[in-house]
Amino acid sequence: MSWIKDNKFLAALSGGTLVALVLLYVAGSKGATQYDLAKADFDSAAQEASAFERLPLYPKRENLDGKIKALDEYRKATEALQAGFEGFRPEELKNVSPAEFTNRLKAANDEVRKAFDDAGTQVPEPFFCGFEKYKTILAQGKATGILDFQLKGTKNLMLALAESGATELINLHRPVLAEEEGKEFKPQASDVARKLPLEITFKGSEKAVGGFLSSLVKTDGYYAVIRCLRVTNEKEDPPRAADAKFDRPTAPDVEAPADDAFGGFVLPGDEATTEEAAPAEESAPAPVADSSRILSQVLGNEELQVFLRLDLMQFLPAKKLP
Repeated sequence: MSWIKDNKFLAALSGGTLVALVLLYVAGSKGATQYDLAKADFDSAAQEASAFERLPLYPKRENLDGKIKALDEYRKATEALQAGFEGFRPEELKNVSPAEFTNRLKAANDEVRKAFDDAGTQVPEPFFCGFEKYKTILAQGKATGILDFQLKGTKNLMLALAESGATELINLHRPVLAEEEGKEFKPQASDVARKLPLEITFKGSEKAVGGFLSSLVKTDGYYAVIRCLRVTNEKEDPPRAADAKFDRPTAPDVEAPADDAFGGFVLPGDEATTEEAAPAEESAPAPVADSSRILSQVLGNEELQVFLRLDLMQFLPAKKLP
């Protein structure tokens, strides 16, 4: 007791610490007990659910008929979906010689360039339908089949872009395929199509942009999926009111007859004489202002710049259902 009296502060601190430890122990024990109970409940429920999953349908005729009907409907829907894409599924891709692929690439590029020239569309240099690396080297023989398929789809897109009236093709980027690097493309078990990505940047009017985007659903034998689309105005600043210049209407000039001493002024009582002397002439229609030009000055007549990332889909052979 003498030590406690002599060390009251230390004794109080020790006692408080001991009480706190006891409380922490009690709280921890209670929490551990709750966790154990929750863990046991979870394990029991998981085992019960797993057992239900492994059980067959309850042996009742209506359950069996319902399952057979559901599987039959699923099979028909899947087969109909595969048949719907049959027109986009290419025939077996056969590799050609590297020289033959180069000839096809040059022919496609010449056709696309002529279409762009006829439409007045500017193209970047060196442009080679996205296959610029094959200007100086030959493609690998094992890659020519898929490259030829992609080339035909790209050519269709470029011809559609020229037909839309786009003013400039800024960039056409085609990522390298696995076959071009000597690798093999291996689809996943759930894959029904292979993605062949392309990135297109072009400039044109609103009508040209709408026409090209609409043409993506009309590419013969090819199915394109838009992944990313960004449209920006050519000019970052909006049009100002001061930019608009309106036409000022001018009154038509009226000349008096040369023999009229009064300069065309009709005296009172001479109206009838004047009407009889000169036949009535139809008034000329007022000139119509060019509203389209005025609206373009007010609303802005800049073109649109479009960045488009899309995938040409190579549909894989239809899967046989079990």
